[in-house]
Amino acid sequence: MGPDKFREAIADLLKPGIGVEAAEIDSKIEVPADDSLGDYAFPCFSLAKAMKKSPAAIAMEIAAAIGNDAAKSLLIDRVQPAGPYVNFFVNKKELAAAVIGEANKSRDSYGSGKKTGKTAMVEYFHANTHKAVHIGHVRNICLGESLCRILEFSGNKVVRVNYQGDIGPHVSKCLWGILNLKDKIGSPPQQNRLRWLGNVYVEANKLIEGNEQLEGETKQLLLRIYEGDKDLNKLWKETRQWCLDEFNEMYRDFGVKYNELYFESDMEFEARKISRQLLKDGIARESDGAIIMNLKPYKLGVFVLLTKDGTALYSSKDIALARKKMSKYALDRSIHVVGREQELHFKQLFKTLELIGSREKEFAAKSYHLIYGLVMLPTGKMSSRAGSVVFYDDLRDELLSLASAEVKKRHSDWNESQIAAAAKKIAFAALKFGMINRDNDKELVFDWEQAMKLEGETGPYVQYAYARICSIFRKYGKSLPQPDKIDYSQLATTAAEIKVIKLIREFPTVVAAAAAQLKPALLSRYLLDLAQSFSNFYNDCPILTAEDNAREARLLLCSAVKQVLENGLKLLAIDVLEEM
Repeated sequence: MGPDKFREAIADLLKPGIGVEAAEIDSKIEVPADDSLGDYAFPCFSLAKAMKKSPAAIAMEIAAAIGNDAAKSLLIDRVQPAGPYVNFFVNKKELAAAVIGEANKSRDSYGSGKKTGKTAMVEYFHANTHKAVHIGHVRNICLGESLCRILEFSGNKVVRVNYQGDIGPHVSKCLWGILNLKDKIGSPPQQNRLRWLGNVYVEANKLIEGNEQLEGETKQLLLRIYEGDKDLNKLWKETRQWCLDEFNEMYRDFGVKYNELYFESDMEFEARKISRQLLKDGIARESDGAIIMNLKPYKLGVFVLLTKDGTALYSSKDIALARKKMSKYALDRSIHVVGREQELHFKQLFKTLELIGSREKEFAAKSYHLIYGLVMLPTGKMSSRAGSVVFYDDLRDELLSLASAEVKKRHSDWNESQIAAAAKKIAFAALKFGMINRDNDKELVFDWEQAMKLEGETGPYVQYAYARICSIFRKYGKSLPQPDKIDYSQLATTAAEIKVIKLIREFPTVVAAAAAQLKPALLSRYLLDLAQSFSNFYNDCPILTAEDNAREARLLLCSAVKQVLENGLKLLAIDVLEEM
């Protein structure tokens, strides 16, 4: 018997009095934030018009009408009105049996949704080649991968894609630097070549920006690449591959496997063709030699597709990319995880797609720009152009160093391999959780020392709750009791126990909400609440020293918490540890 039986019982009690179908009732049932207001609540606002009474009066009438029926229910203890709500108090023994039994039975599928038959494409990471990866890209890949996992767990098929800028002014500036700044930049190293290329770009950009002659030179380099210059293309492809190789290492660090890797260079000539056809069809127009979409009637300004020298811009390349996606995949959603600074671009892109064809209009309706805010440091904003940026490899190494030192303090008997494995899991938990545990559309200040702490709103704190349960089981040293052999009345005695049980019950609802709202932060906050509530339970309620029946029941409760923590952390692409 799963937790949904309580909603079904409430719907059965409500249905005769209000004449509404059970499914509609179920969609309106809420879970009060305050336990004193019951375990479930039904709001009566939607009934006021039909019943011609105030919601509060309707709530009193409904509660009185179903009072006797509720008394006969095995699942519902009592019903009472509270303003415009009818509050339901469930049988705590039955609640414990349903929730803990379901979590221990379903295990790694607990909280998952039924297959929807829908396919979502999530496009994320987007790091440019010839530039070093910085902390802002880390937030992107953390959000993107966790969103993919949440959508999959909720029953969707997910196509992971990455669209990377491997051509353009930043590339030509980097190549110009390689060709012209040899004395200053030195020879490329055998390792960390992406970082070296990023430094070359920064040094080159300092000289080029604002210098009309040098800007013209870099523009000519870009045109020569498009025209197929043999030597320049060889240098471009070689340096591009250095970047892609190091990106692959980062994908492994973050547990990411893409279905498709799209590149800006592959879109150039198709984008030119599309732009000229739109001009021919009268959809686009010419302005000072450039091809543009006039979106001023929609208060979206001008969307330049092709420059006057015939080079395609991001705008037309994104149209070409959309058509490429449409030609291969039947998508129900196309989600772009991109920073807030591109908000206007995506509004212009989606409006342009609406205007150029019926298939494109349909695709635009399925497309969504998932905005995320800048990542700030305690010292302020970063800039890759100026070189004042925290690079991914530096951040990773710093976190690994902090984690290793902490693990060594706690486990002096561990060998280097054990220390390194645990440190990596803790460091990446700190990093990933820190990037996710804030609304994605808000700016984020990332403090790595704070993120590493085993207390507070951190990934290692949630990992520690899991490890603490593993320690309890090691001390117990026996197989856990079977869920159907437990006296669940032993778990209905303290507020700490009931709070944990209710949170376990809410896990499927939280996952569904995170998927529907595209907000992984809902899940990270939930895991913090569960870890904190488990800590309160652990401190308030004896487990291994309790009487036999209570001990077995509490061990099963611990097992359910452990499973939910593991499932939730996995959805955030975070590994668990049995010892910390």
